[in-house]
Amino acid sequence: MDTTAYIFELLKIILPAVIVAGSVYLLIKQYFEKEQQRRLIELRLQSSKETLPIRLQAYERVTLLLERITPNNILVRLSSAGQTAPEFHRLLLQEIRAEFEHNLSQQLYMSPDAWDHVKQARENVLTMINKAYHALPSPQQARGTELAKRVLETLIAQEVDPTERALNVVKREAASLF
Repeated sequence: MDTTAYIFELLKIILPAVIVAGSVYLLIKQYFEKEQQRRLIELRLQSSKETLPIRLQAYERVTLLLERITPNNILVRLSSAGQTAPEFHRLLLQEIRAEFEHNLSQQLYMSPDAWDHVKQARENVLTMINKAYHALPSPQQARGTELAKRVLETLIAQEVDPTERALNVVKREAASLF
């Protein structure tokens, strides 16, 4: 047998084997890639099942925080009766800061944008209370009820609740989880 016939016979055997081996390799590679994608999807699904309730709870707590520091609610909750304006002012600021600090960890479950809105809402409320306090004719001699009245007047004059925007952002983000 001459060498060209030998090479031709060898190619008739090797070429189909290479084609079959290449096809098997591609099929196995595709199978493993799809299996890996399936496992990633399973992990993400499992993770979302575990984190979704935690995230929803965080949004609930932040919503409660914003509702509690809303001027209308905090003034009703913390009675100004029998207190001087400086005492009531200090109590309001202290309560807002305590509420915020109590919920600091919730930022882990929220977008940075939503958390920035929450921080801005807190600052807006603090600013509103501080401006109302300093707008009193003589803050050191004023009563706490006068400060509460001034804060409510400021709220009515602005026609916008300082926590409303943050509350809307938090609600919208929580709704997007579904």
